[in-house]
Amino acid sequence: MDPQLTTIQPGGGIIINLEMLWGRWRRFWLKTFRPGYVKKMESTRKGDFNPCPHDVLDPRDLKYHENQGGYYWEEADDPFAYRSRLPFAREGLAELFVLSTLFFGGAALLTGVILSGVVTGVLSYIGWLLVLTLVLFGMEIVWFFRNPQRAIPAGEGVIVSPADGTFDTIEEIAHHEYIGGPAIEIGIFLSIFNVHINRMPVAGKIIKLVYRPGKCLNALRPESTRLNERLEVYLQMPEPTNRPMLVQQITGAIARRIVCRLKPGDELTKGAQFGMIKLGSRTVIVFPQEEGLEILAKPGDKLKAGSTTLAKYAESPTEASNEEA
Repeated sequence: MDPQLTTIQPGGGIIINLEMLWGRWRRFWLKTFRPGYVKKMESTRKGDFNPCPHDVLDPRDLKYHENQGGYYWEEADDPFAYRSRLPFAREGLAELFVLSTLFFGGAALLTGVILSGVVTGVLSYIGWLLVLTLVLFGMEIVWFFRNPQRAIPAGEGVIVSPADGTFDTIEEIAHHEYIGGPAIEIGIFLSIFNVHINRMPVAGKIIKLVYRPGKCLNALRPESTRLNERLEVYLQMPEPTNRPMLVQQITGAIARRIVCRLKPGDELTKGAQFGMIKLGSRTVIVFPQEEGLEILAKPGDKLKAGSTTLAKYAESPTEASNEEA
């Protein structure tokens, strides 16, 4: 684990600070007025150490520190597990609540002012335009943080897209240090209208995480892949191939908050969600170039995380013999 990754959102931000402040008041209230609840949650808590810089009274206290290991609750004992099943990104619920309240609340307040007759004439027309703008911004926030269900393609050698967006670039690399040989690098541009949840391109084990601070250039610019703030997820496919793979979450000019819940040693299935990039960005995937590898998507294609097949490896002799058996 990169020592810089002390939270799942290494870039910080206003919302995370607001949530931390709210957490202090919530823990004070629970300790003072609901000691029975605190004791009950403590009795079902698992893990051997507190990964947080504060007390952990229930699963909400672990939200930004679940990549550190330690305390956890089984899903059956977690009264907030339903949040992962909502049609909105779990990592963006706070932003969804705060920003939609600001935009829709502002539109409602301004509508009330206009209807009250306080402003008339040209000012009222300008006011209605502002109302429409605020409503559109609010609808974009709701649209941005949606979390649609995805059908995950079967097959051991199938690589699915790690992000929604446009297949932007493809590059052949003669020798990639982590891959250990020739590799294919595919870049995916995520606009503000795309779902920004990242998913595992294959089933595999997380080997290491590396956070690299950087700039916030427009994600459409090719150099953003090398210069922008990014989080690199190094993973390895299961036996018999043990293929290495790299996924990069990269910020953009608007998106400056990377979220990654992973930690080294985690094993995830293909298509499993592991984080998101908030508001317009880029995702890059690097995988081995081997004989029999077929690239099934092409530049310009619109991709869906977890469901669009990017590429497919030919069956290895071991895989083929297992199927025949």
